[in-house]
Amino acid sequence: MATSTSPLTAEIAPSAVVRSPGEWRRAARYLRRDVKVILGFMIIGLLLLMAFLAPLLTPYDPNAQEYELLLPPSAQHLLGTDEFGRDLLSRLIAGSRVSLLVGFAAVSLAVLASVPLGLLAGYYGGWIDNIIMRYIDLQWAFPSLIIAVGLMAILGPGVGNVIIAVSLAYVDDFARLARGEVLALREEEFITASRATGSSDFRIIVRHLLPNSLSPLIVQATISISYAILAESTLSFLGLGVPITTPTWGLILSGSRGFFTMAWWLAIFPGLAIMVTVLSINFVGDGLRDALDVKVSRVD
Repeated sequence: MATSTSPLTAEIAPSAVVRSPGEWRRAARYLRRDVKVILGFMIIGLLLLMAFLAPLLTPYDPNAQEYELLLPPSAQHLLGTDEFGRDLLSRLIAGSRVSLLVGFAAVSLAVLASVPLGLLAGYYGGWIDNIIMRYIDLQWAFPSLIIAVGLMAILGPGVGNVIIAVSLAYVDDFARLARGEVLALREEEFITASRATGSSDFRIIVRHLLPNSLSPLIVQATISISYAILAESTLSFLGLGVPITTPTWGLILSGSRGFFTMAWWLAIFPGLAIMVTVLSINFVGDGLRDALDVKVSRVD
């Protein structure tokens, strides 16, 4: 059966580990010693800064069409021009805003929508668990990209619609992960003691279960950002993403299909932008996974 869950989800087994502030500090020290994590954070920081300052950094208007068609990289156009004479560097810088926005916003929306469902299903069980998890199982049966494509066909093009489609496509990952963590934690002694002192269900979920389920959720969210960026690039490549007047890395890559043999830079540079971004986010995700693993982070 095809699933939409990333391989990382299967690697994070629910654990009844209650993390102390000291363990979080130990994880932070572990991250500071990981060269890949530092490199990943540096690249992500530079990309976010570039996206934020895009209007100031673009040497030309990203959509300005000139007569200098398909020019190779030169001193005037560092990354060359496309088939309409538009400066490729300017379009890549402008496109970073949409690609990164979709990646971070879609995952944030998916977390906000699905984690509460997983917490409720794991804590209460019974018919609440059955209703929530049957929907999650139904979505889990389809690849995330197929779900995103179907939603975009219904919603139509647009940045907001891309964010909604990609976020809904990843709801099942976080819901299943949150539920698994709660199932492992809800019978722990500190939860039983909290019930005995008269704490409400809401307080137990928010004060105890959610904080102690954060480790795998943070790791999954980090990795999912890279998947969301790839999903946006794929949708734009297929012509189902943002309007054609809005530059994104996937849309730029899509436009290079008919010119690859005569203008290699049109495919190489946007492909490199996507690859470097996804790789740096994966570096951070791998580091977080190791740092938040008690067995690994305690080895010092």
